[in-house]
Amino acid sequence: MLAEFRTFVAVARDGTFTGAGRQLGLTQSAVSAQIRRLEEFLGVALFDRTARSATLNDAGRDILAQTEEVLGLVNRMVAQAGTGHVTGSLRVAAIASVQQDLLVTALRLFRADFPDVNVRIVPGVSLSLLAHVDAAEVDLAVLIRPPFNLPPELAWQPLLTEPMVLAVPASLPDMGWREALAGQPFIRYDRASFGGRLVDVFLRRHRLTVHEAVELDEIDAIANLVRAGLGVALMPRTAHLDTRGMRLLDLGAAGFEREIGIVIRRATDAAGVAARMAACLRAAAGDRGQLSGAAAGPA
Repeated sequence: MLAEFRTFVAVARDGTFTGAGRQLGLTQSAVSAQIRRLEEFLGVALFDRTARSATLNDAGRDILAQTEEVLGLVNRMVAQAGTGHVTGSLRVAAIASVQQDLLVTALRLFRADFPDVNVRIVPGVSLSLLAHVDAAEVDLAVLIRPPFNLPPELAWQPLLTEPMVLAVPASLPDMGWREALAGQPFIRYDRASFGGRLVDVFLRRHRLTVHEAVELDEIDAIANLVRAGLGVALMPRTAHLDTRGMRLLDLGAAGFEREIGIVIRRATDAAGVAARMAACLRAAAGDRGQLSGAAAGPA
């Protein structure tokens, strides 16, 4: 709960969630979420809130003094420990397909430098992972590029692109991708996900009518349904994709891609473990020869 306590002190000193967020590099919603978690943890409300301000109540004033003492003690402990031995924890959110290979390589690089840092991997779809970063519930997330602009407190660092293909059962007679889409049951990449939105835009742009059979988000599960002969699917050609039992049809001039990258707070310490993990992810993507462009740092 150290992050929540530090946010509490910032709000108490500034008097607003927005101002505290600017100091900490957090969105107002992230500050609100942290204060809510702290109040639930302590079992008391800490502020009298109005639309534009947050004023400490009696309980908040009592806890502020204790919090400043505790944080001072923690800072002294860190200073005495020195910088030669890094411990602690790192929270990384990642979509399932990234966990199969890219994250494995990045973790190998990261653990070589920080063997005593505990890394927690938080799974989920891109939209929920983005919300985790925004609420400061994780340190960074690896996800599909959002189809909208990020809040100014968050930065996008591109990693790689994956071409979208039409996966068809190996038993299906040879035919073009348009014919396969028109004549076979369609296994839809969940349209609520960022990747699924790309598929939806593609179908509407090309005025393609499909016969929907199943809709889901998990790439490996989609591939298994195709192998079982239950239909065809527009899906990314990921590095770890097992193509046994199916064929991947290139979309030619109509082709499109999904972009994978990192979302991280701009105020992230450039020398901290979160920034180091981001560097390891970029290195892992570069080793695959798919780095999509120079990645801007978090600052």
